[in-house]
Amino acid sequence: MGLGKTLQTLALLLWARQGEGPAPSLVVAPTSVLPTWKREAERFVPGLKVAIYEGAGRDKQRFADADLVLTSYALLRRDAELLRKTKFRYLILDEAQHVKNPASLGARAARSLQSERRLALTGTPMENRLSDLWSLFHFLMPHFLGTETQFRTRYARPIEVDGNSGARDRLKRRVRPFILRRLKDEVARDLPPRTDAVLPVELTAGQQALYREMLLTARDRVTSIIDKLGFRKARISILAELLRLRQICNDPRLLKLPPGTRLPPSAKLEAFAELVRDLIGEGHRALVFSQFTEQLGYLVQWAEEEGVPYEYLDGSTKDRQERIDRFNAKDGPPLFFISLKAGGTGLNLTGADYVIHFDPWWNPAVEQQAIDRVHRIGQTKPVFSYKLITTGTVEQKIVAMQERKRCLAEGVLSSDDEMGKVLTEKEIAELFADL
Repeated sequence: MGLGKTLQTLALLLWARQGEGPAPSLVVAPTSVLPTWKREAERFVPGLKVAIYEGAGRDKQRFADADLVLTSYALLRRDAELLRKTKFRYLILDEAQHVKNPASLGARAARSLQSERRLALTGTPMENRLSDLWSLFHFLMPHFLGTETQFRTRYARPIEVDGNSGARDRLKRRVRPFILRRLKDEVARDLPPRTDAVLPVELTAGQQALYREMLLTARDRVTSIIDKLGFRKARISILAELLRLRQICNDPRLLKLPPGTRLPPSAKLEAFAELVRDLIGEGHRALVFSQFTEQLGYLVQWAEEEGVPYEYLDGSTKDRQERIDRFNAKDGPPLFFISLKAGGTGLNLTGADYVIHFDPWWNPAVEQQAIDRVHRIGQTKPVFSYKLITTGTVEQKIVAMQERKRCLAEGVLSSDDEMGKVLTEKEIAELFADL
């Protein structure tokens, strides 16, 4: 979120060392964020000895002389048995939403480590549903919110399904003493304003015809699969059909239809080109997010044809920090194409003042985290965020569902009285219905 969680944690570790003597603490973070931790530690707490647990020979590392050990979630999953041999003062999960699935290898590995105290750092404690919050507390304080089944009965079902404000308030009172929530208007009042806007895009005639054809086919398939397998077992097939509809909204080339198939042009690409030409002409710089790396490839192709300099980052990028530094430089390129999953958290990209979401993601918290790569402490310019949404399509319905998820999080973490609901069979039907 860019509100100082890293610096605040480093200050805590320094305070603990000064008051209690040396002892190692472990920070687990996404690989892309580890350089930020190292650099911030060197800058603000040079008295702490930092060790990075990575690379060949890491199994021979000893942490006795380190105050702060940094590692990734990937290595946590792989080397949990080795890390379990050390008792850490603090065990800290950065971007702790990585353990929202309590049954995942990462979550189980994190819970198995030894530590005196535990912290979870995240701007999105609930990405999809209340069970995300239960998983975080299961790591922090096992059994504090009961078993997963008890939590579902006491809180999740009454709040998410029934909209029960009494259950919501009981949960809020239960967790509030253990959550330090930092909001921008409280700790970063000098931040420049941020404007969020939806840029409606009308499909081309060819796209509309293709979308309509795919929608009718998908609707029949989904109905048949649900009748045959039931709603729960049909989820993967449902998501696959929704994916195809969303790909048409972006660019029909994503469908990978047989060679020789005549495909209509992408209305989004045309709208994107017009928007980017205008903002570059006015001296602005933008981050461009998409969940589809292949879509980013088409956007890169456009930039190269236009002669527009750019940086690029996805899950396979190795020299991430070098690319970030090049972009943030005063003479950096005007565009940075980023995979939403790979670069939506933990990066400081205040060299930009525009954010463009080429396609909507189901979870509004993920999009907000991406915007916060720009709108964070250190930003000096007003920030503008644009979301490209095709009208009359499933994308409009995704935006409506995002709002319900946002209300669910606010209902537990703040005093907002609006309730959200999880994705239900009825809502699936709505996604495939005509607008």
